[in-house]
Amino acid sequence: MANVSVTNLARHERVPRFPYAAVTAKVLPGWDISLVFVPSARARTLNERLRRKTYVPNVLSYALGEKNGEIFICLAQARKQASSYEMTERVFVLYLFIHGLLHLKGETHGGTMERSERRLLAHFVKSRGRARTHVPTHRHRH
Repeated sequence: MANVSVTNLARHERVPRFPYAAVTAKVLPGWDISLVFVPSARARTLNERLRRKTYVPNVLSYALGEKNGEIFICLAQARKQASSYEMTERVFVLYLFIHGLLHLKGETHGGTMERSERRLLAHFVKSRGRARTHVPTHRHRH
């Protein structure tokens, strides 16, 4: 099974509960993931330092070793963008987590990644009995 440690640095934001370890085990079996929820300022700083981009990303992911990775999710951006993806904020956070995992797996934006996102999101949202799982095919900034 995968191991996921969750840290919330976005103090005033509530972190949605999901079976993050089960999602990780399905996408990246045997990996250890550090999932960090960050405020907008921290997300922007990380994006500038690590990617030389100046906008606030919704998700960032980085491999730290052969089977170790870190995913940062900006809850404020997730809240702002969820409706444009036709998802609830809660489901959109899961989508961003899946998106980050797929990047760690080596997938890049495109049809294959979008199909994987839809399949995984449908599986994990359905298994919890919630919400729409439509994933638009438009590009997004993260």
